[in-house]
Amino acid sequence: MSELRWKAIDVAQNRTIPIIQIPEGKVTDFYGIHTFTDEAMKTLLSPDAYKKVSNAIKTGDNIEGNVADEVASAMKSWAISKGATHYTHWFQPLTGGTAEKHDAFFDISFDGHAIEKFKGSALVQQESDASSLPNGGIRETFEARGYTVWDPNSPAFISYNSSGTGTLCIPSIYFSYTGELLDAKTPLLNSTIVLDKAATSVANIFDRNVEKVTATCGIEQEYFLVDKALYHSRPDLIMCGRSVFGHSPAKGQQLEDHYFGSIPPRINAFMVDFEIEALKIGIPVRTRHNEVAPGQFEVAPTFEEINLACDHNILLMDVMKKTAQKHNFEVMFHEKPFAGINGSGKHNNWSIKTDTGVNLLGPSTKPKESLRFVTFLVNIVKAVHDHADMLRATVATAGNEHRLGANEAPPAIISVFLGTAMTKVLEDIENKEIIEIEKGENAYIKLGLNRIPSVLLDNTDRNRTSPFAFTGNKFEFRAVGSSANSATPMMVLNTIVAKQLESFRKEYDLEREKDPSKKEGIILKILKRYIKESKNILFEGNGYSKEWEDEAAKRGLSNIKDVPKALEAYISDQTVELFESMKVLNKRELHARYEIRLENYIKKIQIESRVIGDLAQNHVVSTAIKYQTRLVQTAKSLIDMEMKEEAEPILNIIREISKHVNVISKNVKDMTEARKKANNCEDITEKANIYSNEVRLFFDVIRKSVDKLELIIDDEDWPLTKYRELLYIR
Repeated sequence: MSELRWKAIDVAQNRTIPIIQIPEGKVTDFYGIHTFTDEAMKTLLSPDAYKKVSNAIKTGDNIEGNVADEVASAMKSWAISKGATHYTHWFQPLTGGTAEKHDAFFDISFDGHAIEKFKGSALVQQESDASSLPNGGIRETFEARGYTVWDPNSPAFISYNSSGTGTLCIPSIYFSYTGELLDAKTPLLNSTIVLDKAATSVANIFDRNVEKVTATCGIEQEYFLVDKALYHSRPDLIMCGRSVFGHSPAKGQQLEDHYFGSIPPRINAFMVDFEIEALKIGIPVRTRHNEVAPGQFEVAPTFEEINLACDHNILLMDVMKKTAQKHNFEVMFHEKPFAGINGSGKHNNWSIKTDTGVNLLGPSTKPKESLRFVTFLVNIVKAVHDHADMLRATVATAGNEHRLGANEAPPAIISVFLGTAMTKVLEDIENKEIIEIEKGENAYIKLGLNRIPSVLLDNTDRNRTSPFAFTGNKFEFRAVGSSANSATPMMVLNTIVAKQLESFRKEYDLEREKDPSKKEGIILKILKRYIKESKNILFEGNGYSKEWEDEAAKRGLSNIKDVPKALEAYISDQTVELFESMKVLNKRELHARYEIRLENYIKKIQIESRVIGDLAQNHVVSTAIKYQTRLVQTAKSLIDMEMKEEAEPILNIIREISKHVNVISKNVKDMTEARKKANNCEDITEKANIYSNEVRLFFDVIRKSVDKLELIIDDEDWPLTKYRELLYIR
C-alpha cells in the first residue's frame, strides 16, 4: 500500500496542464448553444405552435398532441444538427442525484428502412423500468413501472460524451404507476405554484397590477479538488467520499492565506474548462474563487427562477465531475472530506419577485413600499419559526452531520439573522404604539419604515454562523450540504412561506371586512403579533457558542444534532397537515421520503464502518506491527550490547504502538458487533438509531489511535496518502 502512495505522489507531482479549447468571441456568442432555448424554439416552431407552448409553460396547462409532435420534430432536428444520436428523459429520483435512460433517434420503418424517429408522445412521456430506485415503501420490488413526464419549464439540453457524440436531455418529472411522486423536481414545481398564488394575493394588497410572483435562487457551490492519482490511492475517498483517517498537517487553514488567494494554474484551467461547458448549456456561472480550506473552491451563478436554478446546480455538479476527469482531478462534494479544516456547503440565496419587476425582499426608498417589504419579511420569519424542524430535516444527512455545529458552518439550531438595523425596525413595530395611517407619514417615520434602505445599506452585516440570514435583498439558507439536491430544501421553504402568506391574507381580509378604511393599520396590527410570536428565532450573535445553545434552549428552540431524530419532522402531524393542505406532497409521499432518507443514512454509516474496519486492520495495524517488529529487533540489539538506556526511547515507542494497536483492534471488533446488532433490527427507525448512537461512536475512537500511529510510524512505511499530499499537491 505504501508503494501505491508513493507512485500516486510521483504521478500527481508531474502533471501537465491540458490545453483548453476556448471558444472564439464573447461569452454571449456561445452561451446556451447546447440548450433548446426559447429563441431556438421560436425559430424552429410555427408561430401558432410556439404561442401554444409558451402559454402552456406560463399557465401549466397540457400541451396538445399535435403541438407536442411539432416540438419533438423541432427538438430532434436541432439535436441531430448538434451531433446528438440519442435522447433521454433526465429526471431526479430520490437518490439525491439524477437518472437517465438513453434511446436512439434511429429506428427501422415497417418496410425495413432506417429512419430518424422522435414523436411527441416520446417527448411528453416515457415509461421507466426503475424498480431499483428509492420508493420508500410506495411500491413493491416487482412493481417496476414508473413514468417520466417532460417539464417544459426547464429547457432541454445536449450532454456530450468523451467521443463527442451527444444525448438530448429532456428535464422531466417522475412518478409511480399509482401517481405518487418519486422525485425531487415535482414537489418543487408544486411549491412554486402555491407560493405564486399566496404571494400574489398578498402583493395585490399593495399593487393590484401584480399577476404572478416567482421564487428565485442563486446557489453557491463549494467543493474540493484532489489529484486523481492521490484520490485513488485512498480507499476511503473512493468508497465514502471522505477520509475516515488522516492526521491534520502542520499547516491547514490557520494562516487564512488560501481564501480568495491566487488560483493555482492547474485549478484555474479546470475552472475555465468546466465554466465554458456550463455556459454552453445555459448555466450562468459568474464567480470563482479559492475557499477557506486548502484544496477547497467555490463557483456561483447568477440568480434564476428556482426550478431552473435547482436543475442547473445539479447539472453543474455533473459537468464539473466530467471536466475534472479531463484534468486528472476528482471533484469532492462531500460535506466534510477532511477533518480539521472547513467542510463544504451549498448556500441557497432565495428571494421572490413580481412580474412587475419588484423584488419583494428588496427595500424601497418609499415608506409605503417599505411596509410591503416588511410584510413579506415578517411573514417569512414567522414561517421559519413555525416550521424550523422541517427546514432542519431537509439538510439532515450523514455527510452534513459532520459539518453542522462544527464551528465552521451553520449550527443545528435553526435561527434567523436580520442584522441590527432590521431587528430594530421590528422591535419598533412590536413595542411602539400603532399610529393610524390617517395621521400621515409620521406613522412610518415613528416606526422606522422611512429609513430602511439607508440603514440596511450602512449597517446590515452577514452572519456566517446563521443558518438562515437576511443579506439585504434575499435570504441565504446556509445549512444545505454541498452534495445535496437543492430542490428539497427550496421546496420546503416555498411551501412554508406560501402557507404563512395564505394565513396572513385570510386574517387581513377578515379585519378589512370589519373596517375597510384602515388598511395600513390592519397590516401593522397583524405584523405586531407575528413579530411577538416569532421573535425567539431571531439571533444576531455567534451561533457556534455554548451561550447560544443555552439561550436557544430557554427560548424553546430545537437543537437536533443527529440525523434520525431530525428526519422525524417529515412525518410529524404538523408537516403532514401543512403539505397536504397546500397540495405539495401527501402523507404517503412524506412517509416515503422519511424512510428513503433513513435508509440512505443507514447505508452510508454502514459503508463507512466497513471501510474503517478494513483500513484499520488490514492497512494500519498490519503496517504498525511490521514497523514495531523492526523496532523490537533494534531495541534487542541495543540491549544485547548492554545499551539499555539508549534502548529505552525505542521501547517507549514500541509500547505506544502496542497501546494504539490494542485500542484499534478492540474497537473495530466492538464496532462490528454493534453493526451486526443494527443489521438484525427489522424496524428501520431503531436500526438508524443504533447506527447513529452506537456504531458511529466508534469512528472517532478508532480514528484517534490511527492518526497517532501516523505520527509514529516511519513516513516511508505509512500506507495511506497523507493530508499534506492530498491538500497541497496540485
